[in-house]
Amino acid sequence: MPKAASEKKGGRKKASIACMELAENLREIVRDHTAGDPMQEEVVWTYLSPPEIAEQLAARGTPVCADTVRNLLDELGFVQRKAQKRLAMGATPFRNEQFGKIARLKAKYLDSDNPIVSMDTKKKEHLGNFYRDGRLYATDVIETLDHDFTSAADGLIIPHGLFDFKRNLGHITLGFSHDTSQFACDSLSLWWQRYGQAAYPKAKSILLLCDGGGSNNARHYIFKEDMQRLVNRIEIPIRVAHYPPYCSKYNPIEHRLFPHVTRALSGVVLKTVELVGKLLRRTHTSTGLKVTVGILKKFYETQRAATHRFMEAFPIHFDRLLPEWNYVVRPALY
Repeated sequence: MPKAASEKKGGRKKASIACMELAENLREIVRDHTAGDPMQEEVVWTYLSPPEIAEQLAARGTPVCADTVRNLLDELGFVQRKAQKRLAMGATPFRNEQFGKIARLKAKYLDSDNPIVSMDTKKKEHLGNFYRDGRLYATDVIETLDHDFTSAADGLIIPHGLFDFKRNLGHITLGFSHDTSQFACDSLSLWWQRYGQAAYPKAKSILLLCDGGGSNNARHYIFKEDMQRLVNRIEIPIRVAHYPPYCSKYNPIEHRLFPHVTRALSGVVLKTVELVGKLLRRTHTSTGLKVTVGILKKFYETQRAATHRFMEAFPIHFDRLLPEWNYVVRPALY
């Protein structure tokens, strides 16, 4: 082969490799900064701008201009869109720093024998002959009550969700009392004892990703004490990383599990717990998502406070960077 032709062929090969590396870097950057709509699985978005993505690409050794980033995003299906409504609840300092922290933790745990678990509570459901959005194939009209009065309900179901990030598996624990920190920790304990420890026999730690409010509130000491009791029970440390306020949509469970659960329950009149469990277990996707279901009939008290004994000992290990949102709970007596 002539020298010029050989050099030309070699140049094309290098350019092809460079393009592949650029595309892979872009996918990784977007993947770590992508959110989704729990009600619409097909809708995802990234909060990074093209110049910010270009800056991160340069740091990875694949520099391109912002215009090239826009073209690449278009190829991936990301198009600039305007939301129908804007309800800014507030700005959060150090938001991007926390996203970077979570991305580094995920990368570290992905390259280990340890699980990554995303946690959140889905919308509560009343049992009874109540109308629900969605369509079903039916031979006749499905009649429901014309008012959704709580007094007419046969009970309340609280679906607490866990998403096994590595294995693309979901778990829903059905509670019937209150969505408390103790319920959230019992749900995680149930998942670990039934499925987690068998799937991760070499695990030395669990990375727990959760919102900053609700039953896993980052500011509530009772959540930390209930986590401590859980860790003492299962005897494995849990590293907790909270998403900043107003950023719950970036929690993986919101767009990796909940949209599919919503679809599985769509249009069905939820009259019994057994029916809810059956529908949840049928939740699946073409990419392999499956869902297991557990039930906790325990009554959970509200307005609980951390004990004086726990507050005096306070065995929680906080990170130096953003300690309010990042800490490790290790087995400890108090």
